[in-house]
Amino acid sequence: MKRKAVFPGSFDPITLGHYDIIKRGVSLFDEVIVAIGVNADKKYMFSLEERKKFIEESFKDNPKVSVITYEGLTIDLCRKLDAQFILRGLRNPADFEFEKAIAHTNRKLSQIETVFLLTASKTSYISSSIVRDVIRNGGDYTVLVPESVVVKKEK
Repeated sequence: MKRKAVFPGSFDPITLGHYDIIKRGVSLFDEVIVAIGVNADKKYMFSLEERKKFIEESFKDNPKVSVITYEGLTIDLCRKLDAQFILRGLRNPADFEFEKAIAHTNRKLSQIETVFLLTASKTSYISSSIVRDVIRNGGDYTVLVPESVVVKKEK
């Protein structure tokens, strides 16, 4: 049986930390499905199409990585895709506490295991919210994201 993992998130935008987790996840699983969650109540900086394109472009040469969008519970998506694992990255102790509660809930509601990977020390400080703040304030965001993330200049 193929080992499939779903890596869920909003990826607004994908960061070098996300990129690292996906790259390392590919060595553990036969397939990594990057699942962009849709939350109608959330205001995103990048459109769903842009976020999907950024990730697809970053992994265009890796057939083990696919990108989809979804709504609803991640465990329902995993069941639909026959994925046995949820992949998550941990940057710090606060991430661990938050993610642990979700992982316990997911395991209680399903047989799907969550696999945590620690982010690389060189990317552990990067979050999508920090990247968005850098972009909003005209900073050099390119050192925080894969090359595929390009911000259109407003005229």
